[in-house]
Amino acid sequence: MTRFEFVAGLNACLERINEMYSVYYEAFSPRELADLERLQQEFGSELATVRGRVDALEARSTELEASQFSTTTRLSGETIFGVADLLGGETGEDNAAIFGSRFRLRFETSFTGDDQLLAGLQWGNFNEFDLAASDRGSGATSEPRLSFDTDTDGTVELDVLQYQFAIGDSITAYLLVNGADAEADTISTFDSSGSGAISRFGRRNPAVYRTPGNAGLSLNFELTDAIHLDLAYIAADADTPDAGAGFFNGEYSAFAQLTLTPIDRLRLGLTYVNAYYQGEVNSGTGSALASLDLGLPIITNAYGVQVNFEVSDRLEIGGWAGYTFARVIETGDAEILNFAAYLGFPDLVGDGNLGGLIVGMQPRLQNASQNLAVQLGADRDADTGLHIEAFYRYQLTDNIAITPGLVWLTAPNHNENNDDLVLGTIRTTFSF
Repeated sequence: MTRFEFVAGLNACLERINEMYSVYYEAFSPRELADLERLQQEFGSELATVRGRVDALEARSTELEASQFSTTTRLSGETIFGVADLLGGETGEDNAAIFGSRFRLRFETSFTGDDQLLAGLQWGNFNEFDLAASDRGSGATSEPRLSFDTDTDGTVELDVLQYQFAIGDSITAYLLVNGADAEADTISTFDSSGSGAISRFGRRNPAVYRTPGNAGLSLNFELTDAIHLDLAYIAADADTPDAGAGFFNGEYSAFAQLTLTPIDRLRLGLTYVNAYYQGEVNSGTGSALASLDLGLPIITNAYGVQVNFEVSDRLEIGGWAGYTFARVIETGDAEILNFAAYLGFPDLVGDGNLGGLIVGMQPRLQNASQNLAVQLGADRDADTGLHIEAFYRYQLTDNIAITPGLVWLTAPNHNENNDDLVLGTIRTTFSF
């Protein structure tokens, strides 16, 4: 041990001896008392230093206890300032550069140590770009959406409310009350809207992670260290008693995912979602035709495969594929496909930084049955456009990150008659 480690032990020993001496002083011999005095003199300077540090820590601890937010609740927050511009084609010409922000507060409360009540508030004025330009052919596309665009109409809203608790040693349950998503690993290193990809599509597989939802129940089963099973049922209008709404009669998604970790650095997700939409398949991404926007009820069965492999501490590769079979009630069937591959570069040119490159295809209508094609005006998207995204998150401090990025959309709305679009943004994220 070092000299200071010895002195720390000696200090604890002396404190205990002083407590005992006041009661059992007759038990100490003159020789023992002389030895104690010699030790205190020999290590006097070190003992003074250790005791000074202890006093400082006690004072700091008292200060933290007096100023803490709550004994049971942890407060965290995130603020994003973003500037963005959309260039190319009529869509780009019709949109000016914008500057907006999003603010979120999270309150995490534990009552037993094995549970958590999460409540989140948010405010935002970062609007989507106007995508109704005439050069996009068959309706509005959601392709050039940013990961953090949020507009709350000038009000603070309840973003998320849920309660998490353990059932035994291997099951975690979530009561999802508001703003719910299935509680499952997205198997994507770019999932965070504040510190991950800059586009909505670049965050995660839209076929299985962007389905109807607001309130419901989610269960996580840890079958083994390498195998997890996640189940969820989430309704979009669970709190509305109207016909065609409620917990079981309105829009919903039933979610199941098997997550495998066959080796330490490899994660694989196999996902299935059965969902019911009223009006359109709304994933916030993809072409206009892929949304099947006819104002008619739609049942979908979606299948997703997600993978992420940490090649080294400085390189990750991964991606996903999503297939959706959709049935527009009393109209016809359709198939929708999306995929992406990415490279992630953690700690690129500095600790905490992150570089990212994503290449993929946003949701595309692959084919539609004859009657549905008549209603949509086409049986498939005319062409295949690519989503190419690059960004670099520079961690300025532990709490501030600046992320410039570009998204290049070839053949927007999966139509080669449309000029390419380039979406550029600089996102600044403050977290506490």
